[in-house]
Amino acid sequence: MKEVVQPKSLSDPRPRYSQGIMAQGGKLLFIAGQTAADKSGNVVGKGDIEAQAKQVFENIQAVLKEAGGSLDDLVMTTTYIVDIKYREGYNRVRNQHYKGTPPTSTLVVVKGLANPDYLIEIAGVAVL
Repeated sequence: MKEVVQPKSLSDPRPRYSQGIMAQGGKLLFIAGQTAADKSGNVVGKGDIEAQAKQVFENIQAVLKEAGGSLDDLVMTTTYIVDIKYREGYNRVRNQHYKGTPPTSTLVVVKGLANPDYLIEIAGVAVL
């Protein structure tokens, strides 16, 4: 069970993300940072934030599915992008994926990721 925690003293960021989520029961699934790498390890969408974000979400969904869950089970994400200019493209893709209660979200702009072609990486926590 998940319940959104939205203090009246804070702006409501939904549908992009939730300020807080209280979860009960279930198992915790910690999802390693997912990048725009396909099954063969090739970078998808070099230079294209939306193509990379789409691949990242596909990778997150694959981990969730393997564990018996879906994006609806995510309660927390941490997103790393290499330039703030990629925020809008990432948001466009993210908004296509969160149909129910969006998870909490932290966005961090970093100098670089493990591969210089990566523009984005997302780690998450789900309650199944």
